[in-house]
Amino acid sequence: MLFLMRMLAMGVHFILAGLLGLLLGICRPFNPDNSRLCARLYSIPAQWLLRWKLTTDVQPLLEHQRSCVIIANHQSNYDLYVLGRVVPKRTVSLGKKSLKWVPFFGQLYWLSGNVLLDRGNAIRAKQAMLTTTDTLKHKDTSIWVFVEGTRNLGKGLLPFKKGAFQMAIAAGVPIIPVCVSTYVNHLQLNRWNSGEIMIRSLPAIPTAGLSQDDLPQLIETCRTQMQQCIAAMDQQITAA
Repeated sequence: MLFLMRMLAMGVHFILAGLLGLLLGICRPFNPDNSRLCARLYSIPAQWLLRWKLTTDVQPLLEHQRSCVIIANHQSNYDLYVLGRVVPKRTVSLGKKSLKWVPFFGQLYWLSGNVLLDRGNAIRAKQAMLTTTDTLKHKDTSIWVFVEGTRNLGKGLLPFKKGAFQMAIAAGVPIIPVCVSTYVNHLQLNRWNSGEIMIRSLPAIPTAGLSQDDLPQLIETCRTQMQQCIAAMDQQITAA
């Protein structure tokens, strides 16, 4: 019963947050700080409704003062509600073109200045990547990327896509990994307190002076650091 009530409440919340976000987007379309504000609209009420304990340790992320590429692991659609609390100022994200068909959210996502990628069209996808590289270089805006490209459903990190790393090297900006503990298989939404989730950001990894030849090593370094961080957080939650 509690689970059904929560899902009903979350459905209403999703629509209301989408409407408020649309109003914000219409009032100041494509403002790069819209994403942060809209993320809060979704995440803060959701945490109250779903009653999970969220612990964050993201000083390297929030204290970074210039453009960067933020990479995060992607577990489920709940990531919107989990990670919305830590999106920094002037940050937009990369998302699939199909998102624009999601009622309320898709239009809000577009008006928030986020970048929609048409992965089925190589020319358009490349043009979008060039646009985001220019944004990183000249517009004091960071890019958030779910670097696995799809949800891993709590089964461990999937292989990383190259796009985020190519952008960071081309723009010469650092990469900041953001790690979320494995929560998909542990949340119990039929209980009053549904579980514990941890978010931790790692120190910035510089890319200045790197070339595309350094891409494999950069990807491996980031993936290894994120795996170790996620494993440490999972162990900490289990031991609590």
